[in-house]
Amino acid sequence: MQRVFLEFEKPFAELEKQIADLEAIQQEQGFDMSAEILDIRRTLISMIRKKYSTLTAWETVQVARHPERPMTPDYIEAFVKDFKELHGDRRFRDDPAVVTGLGKIGGEKVMLVGHRKGRDIKEKVACNFGCAHPEGYRKALLRMKQAEKFHLPIVTFVDTPGAYPGIGAEERGIAQAIAENLMEMARLRTPIISVIIGEGGSGGALGIAVADRLAILEFAYYSVISPEGCAAILWKTSEKAEEAANALKLTSGELKKLGLIDDVIPEPLGGAHRNAREMATTLERRIIRYLRELRAIPIDELPEQRYRKIRSVGPVAEAMAAPPTPPSTSNGAFPRG
Repeated sequence: MQRVFLEFEKPFAELEKQIADLEAIQQEQGFDMSAEILDIRRTLISMIRKKYSTLTAWETVQVARHPERPMTPDYIEAFVKDFKELHGDRRFRDDPAVVTGLGKIGGEKVMLVGHRKGRDIKEKVACNFGCAHPEGYRKALLRMKQAEKFHLPIVTFVDTPGAYPGIGAEERGIAQAIAENLMEMARLRTPIISVIIGEGGSGGALGIAVADRLAILEFAYYSVISPEGCAAILWKTSEKAEEAANALKLTSGELKKLGLIDDVIPEPLGGAHRNAREMATTLERRIIRYLRELRAIPIDELPEQRYRKIRSVGPVAEAMAAPPTPPSTSNGAFPRG
């Protein structure tokens, strides 16, 4: 399958084409082109490393949305053993935008919850492009409560531009469903690990991201609103999305500085979409480490630690000047006028 290149990746495409052409000549005509191929490959690696070390916020959003970027089902297939999907919320229907199920990561049984965007057009439409309905969040909460009952850690993969904004979702209480998830996840008596693997948009992301360990992949983003949504509100046009992305401080580096996430998981050179296997291996190892760390904490202490962690988000330092001393008169009364 032909690789998809983002606009800022077009120079990479040219060099990769040169490498492919030289390899074809070498194979078909028997000429030794290894030195030329090695030289171009070194140049390509240098260009990728330089560009990806200086991505703007808007370019990071484009990488997070890359059509070849690994998604929840890809990671499940790569390292979640014996996965058994569980369907439905026992109230309305099964929402395909949220996948839940039992499996093993590093030999440990877990309850897995994640957003599902879909790959081809048919699947994307069925999953509403990863935008979950209320029943999706109710399904997620049902599984998380089952995990608590059976003493299973919870692992969630966040990858959504936001909760579904349609009339049906509003009619069935999308805001209430997300709010209930926030409240219930905050006090679940079982370890919770959440990883933002692509897009982390608004309450749609937050609805499964209240966790003891909140991590983000290097080129994913996490924001109160999508850049387009922010631009539409502030400037009445989505054409200002790039400016909005820069203002939202949504990149992994900015989020780490603000204390909004606990860990940044490095991606392969050029992003997860260039080496999905390596990304899956890195993610699996990091999740196994989180599971071991959280297993060492007594279960009675987890909800309290989680609560303190949530309450510490967004510290603001203000320089408070001392209030001025009111003037006084010789007899101690305040002056009139």
